Amino acid sequence: MIIDMHMHIDDIPALGWQMSAAQCIERMDEAGVDAAAVMTIADLPGINPEALDLINAACADFPGRLYGFVRLHPWYRAEALQLLRRAVGELGFRGLKLHPVSSLAHPSGDDTVALIQAAGELGVPTLFHCGDEPMTTPLSIAPAAAACPDSVVILGHMGGYFHVDEAIEVAEQHPNIVLETSATPYPEKIREAVERIGAERVVFGSDGPVSSPVLERQKVMIAGLSPADTALVLGGNAARLMGVAA
Repeated sequence: MIIDMHMHIDDIPALGWQMSAAQCIERMDEAGVDAAAVMTIADLPGINPEALDLINAACADFPGRLYGFVRLHPWYRAEALQLLRRAVGELGFRGLKLHPVSSLAHPSGDDTVALIQAAGELGVPTLFHCGDEPMTTPLSIAPAAAACPDSVVILGHMGGYFHVDEAIEVAEQHPNIVLETSATPYPEKIREAVERIGAERVVFGSDGPVSSPVLERQKVMIAGLSPADTALVLGGNAARLMGVAA
């Protein structure tokens, strides 16, 4: 089973965000992807108050193929915690998404840490946008992982273009950190990550449907992993983290 750990659905035409569940499924089918974690571009509470219902409806329309992650703004701590508990406890969402660029909330701030801890208590991982922008680098996120040792923290994009080595180093230091491969330009770094932290802590993602799951899957395929490790990265690990039957 191949699982894409990072796809987007949203509908805010004024901002140019129109990514549908059907588009995700089409891109998944092109790449031979069986299932995907889907999340909005907008943070809740925020400019799209229907974001939670949008993702929930997408997952209902494509059961067994789309699994929801709720994207939250840490500054609205009390409401964000309520939304997280509703998303996971009532709607069956499988994870939390945090994006320090859109929220401007520091990844190691008290409000962010409270959400990560709550996600861990609910048994779901937290996926960060982790790249080259301020507040998104692996070293910015690492203190949050240290503060929440019982929560799984996924570094989306493996640190981006210029912080991939830092992402691997941070993952070596914190066993609750998992690296996600979307948009990394370095297949050899996927192999290095597997060699240094273990295949069980690397997951495939595409950042689709705008990014190509075909291309992102190919990066894993040419990384030089063993068949067993490839199977873990492409789906086995994501199935375990999201509680999906492989």
